[in-house]
Amino acid sequence: MNTNQADHDVNQKLVDQYTEIARLAGGLAHEIKNPLSTIRLNMELLAEDFAEGDSQRDRRALAKVQVVQRECLRLQELLDNFLSFAKVRKLDQEPSNLNLQVKRVIDFFRPKAAEAAIEIVDYLAPDLPTVLLDREAFHGALLNLVLNAEQAMPDGGQLVVRTSTVGDMVALDLIDTGCGMDAQTQEHIFDAFFSTKGSGSGLGLPTARKIVESHGGSISLQSELGHGTQFTIKLPLPARIEAVPAE
Repeated sequence: MNTNQADHDVNQKLVDQYTEIARLAGGLAHEIKNPLSTIRLNMELLAEDFAEGDSQRDRRALAKVQVVQRECLRLQELLDNFLSFAKVRKLDQEPSNLNLQVKRVIDFFRPKAAEAAIEIVDYLAPDLPTVLLDREAFHGALLNLVLNAEQAMPDGGQLVVRTSTVGDMVALDLIDTGCGMDAQTQEHIFDAFFSTKGSGSGLGLPTARKIVESHGGSISLQSELGHGTQFTIKLPLPARIEAVPAE
């Protein structure tokens, strides 16, 4: 057996092991969601019952029920994020103009940006080479990065979105003027369940990285505490694919 075949066998074994672990984890998450739905339904019924009461005891009970409801909702969101992270994706890639996908996310985010006093500035390179994308999966990854930038600018700021060609790659930069990250946070920012937000699941950025890497690309960041963050996505150029004209 030659070295290439041995490496292929090892990689395939790792893929098979990951697929089995992801399947088991997904099954466990689904099993948790079923009783959780029952708990949420009964909490809603209890909340309705206690809301009709006017005694101090009923008000205290309602407050406790509402705490359980909030925690159930948080757990539901965590399970949904985990299922998205653990899912083994079979990409449906097709020739795509990256600028169009970026504009789609920006247009979706623009009303929210206006409310948050965030100025969006885009420098999208003309005649950008075509790349292969699973458009829905990539949309989710890019939107996650944009929302992460919004959370880093609670008092408003500027989000710069830039595309370019770098060698045999297409690059996408997202630069915010937010709070930035220290070295320790940067080291762990793509780790599953790591979060600097009290209510965060810590799965958004790891899921985004997983999607980008499944496209054969890479994602990196540069950040300085108090001066903002830049995420850079690089995607490979496929051979002999005609460019998709920008609209």
